[in-house]
Amino acid sequence: MTNYWLVKSEPDAFSWDEQVENGIEPWTGVRNHMAKANLAAMKLGDRAYFYHSNVGKEIVGVVEVVREAYPDPTAEAGSPWVCVDMKALAALPQPVTLAAIKADPRLAGIALVRMSRLSVMPISPGHWKILARMGGWTGA
Repeated sequence: MTNYWLVKSEPDAFSWDEQVENGIEPWTGVRNHMAKANLAAMKLGDRAYFYHSNVGKEIVGVVEVVREAYPDPTAEAGSPWVCVDMKALAALPQPVTLAAIKADPRLAGIALVRMSRLSVMPISPGHWKILARMGGWTGA
């Protein structure tokens, strides 16, 4: 069973274009315990929306987990932080803005709206489908 997620990155630190260029990239630098637990829960084949935070504030693409959680190489040795490897699947034909997400009452319960500072969050299958339709993505 595929689980769905949303991962956030500031585009001036790591952008969707860099993810696409690199193909497979470790999702490093997470230093929040709830976000770390979400990374640790990811399984091979899980999919995530790639969200540009701070600049843009929009879902711009879809990635897939190709390596499950392992120690984050950017963290101090012996620390609890983990990362997963993500592979770029596709850009959304139409980016889905935070404003559009907040304006849709069907999405009022998603973590992006409720816990806006969380950088790695689960997305329900129903919300995943709504967001895919909003972005014009049919590869769900």
